[in-house]
Amino acid sequence: MSKAWSGMTTGEYKDFKGLKKENLRDNMTNLELALNMLAEATSTEFSKAEDPKGLDESRVVVKRGGNVAGEARKNIEKQLDRTILSKKNASNPKLLDE
Repeated sequence: MSKAWSGMTTGEYKDFKGLKKENLRDNMTNLELALNMLAEATSTEFSKAEDPKGLDESRVVVKRGGNVAGEARKNIEKQLDRTILSKKNASNPKLLDE
């Protein structure tokens, strides 16, 4: 799901933010967290509607949910003319130029 909306796997995203054992979600900006939650909520709704059978079908549903959030991210970035993916984390909150 993370790869579909952010372009990075969870491990890559943690590396991007300079995290080791810390929780990624606890180190997301508000927009990153909102997009992650959109991906999760959309995937849940798709899953309820489609009732996937097995891991392969579930992966397809989760990827589609992540893609919805990924399109939202791209739209926001286009309008802001900058990326919203940030190296900002709980131990280094000033990395983001906002």
